[in-house]
Amino acid sequence: MDLSKIKLRTIRLKPAAFITVLVVVLMTVNIIKAQNVVSSKEGLDPKAKGIIIISSLTAQGEIPELRKQLGGGLDAGLSVNEIKEVLVHTYAYCGFPRSIRGLQTFMQVIEERKSRGINDNMGKEASPVSDDSNKYERGKKILGELTGAPQPEQPSGYGAFAPAIDTFLKEHLFADIFERDVLTYGQRELVTISVISAIGQAEPMLKSHLSISLRTGWSPAQLKEFVTVIAPTIGKQKTAVANTVLNEVLSSNK
Repeated sequence: MDLSKIKLRTIRLKPAAFITVLVVVLMTVNIIKAQNVVSSKEGLDPKAKGIIIISSLTAQGEIPELRKQLGGGLDAGLSVNEIKEVLVHTYAYCGFPRSIRGLQTFMQVIEERKSRGINDNMGKEASPVSDDSNKYERGKKILGELTGAPQPEQPSGYGAFAPAIDTFLKEHLFADIFERDVLTYGQRELVTISVISAIGQAEPMLKSHLSISLRTGWSPAQLKEFVTVIAPTIGKQKTAVANTVLNEVLSSNK
């Protein structure tokens, strides 16, 4: 075929028609841009924000405010069993006294709401764990999944210095607790970074769990929002520390 003999036809539009086409094109481009902005700014949902605030207040023993926020968490869509699981999970990072005090407060909140005719969604119970293999190895495997790195055969650092704590960590925290499916790994990490940020003076662990939070599905934008959400409950100094540690984590994960 002789391409030189092909005549190209120029489509001529009347001014009015040209303007109409141009407007349609511009509207389409703007819609696409708007969709991209929405997707790139997808933030934390109300349930996630409730987990952050409840975990922070529990860790600090701020009972009057916790009482209000427990009701807020239920109103945001968290089930009774999800909030109970959040409060149970906090004990691994801030101790039994604060965790149990949080559970006692939650019991009161539920009763108060019942007296007002509010019947909250109980949600699902934890499924039975059918795996009866070695619990230490199960916990070590879960920790490896969370960190993205196979765990060494022999503990090192504080685990070698105090082997009992390594055993408790693997068997109880990462097997007994993380195997409970009421909360996802991502939600559990949200509890964890909230408690660690609230108690303060634990930057190495905060850094580690912020990295794990990225691996469990939280985006950099969502973790930045996490700092914004928790800020009113922990004050300026701890917020500044959390923000600094997060920036270090995000820089090293680029």
